Amino acid sequence: MSLFADLLSTVFERRALIGPILRRDPRSTEALVRDLAAATSETAQLWLATRILQRFAEMDDAAKLGFFHHLAEAYTLDIPALRAALDGFESDPSGRSYRAVTAACEPPRMELMRRFNAVPGATEMLVRMRADLLRLGAGDATLQQLDVDMRHLLRSWFNRGFLVLRPISWESPAHILEKIIAYEAVHAIHSWSDLRRRLQPTDRRCFAFFHPAMPDEPLIFVEVALTKGIPGSIQRLLAEDRAPMPPEDADTAVFYSISNCQPGLAGISFGNSLIKQVVGDISAALPGLKTFVTLSPIPGLMRWLAAQSIACDAQDDRVMAMLAAHYLLHAKRPDGQPVDPVARFHLGNGARIQAVHPGADLSENGLRQSGGVMVNYLYDLSKFEKYHDAYAETREVKAAQPVRAQAAGFEKRIVA
Repeated sequence: MSLFADLLSTVFERRALIGPILRRDPRSTEALVRDLAAATSETAQLWLATRILQRFAEMDDAAKLGFFHHLAEAYTLDIPALRAALDGFESDPSGRSYRAVTAACEPPRMELMRRFNAVPGATEMLVRMRADLLRLGAGDATLQQLDVDMRHLLRSWFNRGFLVLRPISWESPAHILEKIIAYEAVHAIHSWSDLRRRLQPTDRRCFAFFHPAMPDEPLIFVEVALTKGIPGSIQRLLAEDRAPMPPEDADTAVFYSISNCQPGLAGISFGNSLIKQVVGDISAALPGLKTFVTLSPIPGLMRWLAAQSIACDAQDDRVMAMLAAHYLLHAKRPDGQPVDPVARFHLGNGARIQAVHPGADLSENGLRQSGGVMVNYLYDLSKFEKYHDAYAETREVKAAQPVRAQAAGFEKRIVA
């Protein structure tokens, strides 16, 4: 233990000494990046990478945009070298020529990112860096190439094998609970009392994925309610005066909120693994649970209806149910997937559309985005792998018969 303590002491002493030295470096950021790319000593690489990340943290948006363009343009693919490597492999397909191809296929900025990531605490900094890239580089084709590289590396670093599932409870550290409040993206948590109602009762659960390099930052979390039967209203599920039930009396686990926490990890999916692991853990602990469903928003519904010039009255439950069912089953993107992002997520995970519920979310956000309608996606443990495969191969949308009947009712009204 003494050796480990001494090692930590040495590391922190060195980091304490680096700070003042770094601030005196006169070189431009571009020169530091050039020197980092050329450095062969690990010590030099660490020193230069630390300096660059410190500089980046102090930049305003204009400087960050310039930094991103420098990485994207000065450290991109060497096309002549790639062509030569491909020609060499075609004429002599050996291990050596193949290594030359793989080396030429990787732009030098990817190795720069790896060297950045060697700095203590850099993984979290790079996640925030990508969030800045996504925010500042939207619509810029050159920066989109840089984002492809960053996403590729982050997907490797945040592989499912590295993630840790942790339960979140009212007894969790306050700094974690504060982040749950801040990151809740579906149903806002308005106060500590509101959070307590979601975490403390025995018929409520919350789980989050963490990464060892970011132990105090949840990546994604899911809130779960244990109920009897499938609920059709978020108001009743989160009511202040509801009476908690003994968890062993529940027959249904309801995933009513799934929130991604890190904008810099956009496009790197954790939700599929999260739901499957939570289902496994909860069903093992409570064998009486037979049904696993979501109570989900339909965030694209009202926007799609407006684009189609379809008028609707959110107070007309029958019409809203038909419109929502039609939208979920038939509103498609050019690639054949549903327009609705939540539908794409759950159907892609192997769920089926079980029921739609008008008047289920009467919050300002729920009425604006979904016209108050919510939907249950059912995770049938005996079928979701089959449904997942069917969706992946043919984009088939699985739905319960009542939902299909509601969609058909809307189509009949249109014909009439």
